[in-house]
Amino acid sequence: MNVTRINEFQAAEGKAEELFEFLKSLLPYITSSEGCESCEVLRNKDAQESFVVIEKWNSVESHQKSIESFPKEDMQAAMSLFGAPPKGGYYYA
Repeated sequence: MNVTRINEFQAAEGKAEELFEFLKSLLPYITSSEGCESCEVLRNKDAQESFVVIEKWNSVESHQKSIESFPKEDMQAAMSLFGAPPKGGYYYA
């Protein structure tokens, strides 16, 4: 069953551009993962420090498998860019 993953991110003060660039840098990794159908990074028009990443997957399992193989050191290095813990959920049509 196809699934959409919607992730919400809030940048730390003064880190919006860096977070936006970091999130966009993940696109090649995500879209090349097995089971990924598409992915986009969007910035809130009215709150420039807020972002969503919308991912379309062939299954929840494919998404979870892609996360397991993501380099943990890259995510740790980006932690200072987050103003709040990321939020996300799976959605079905």
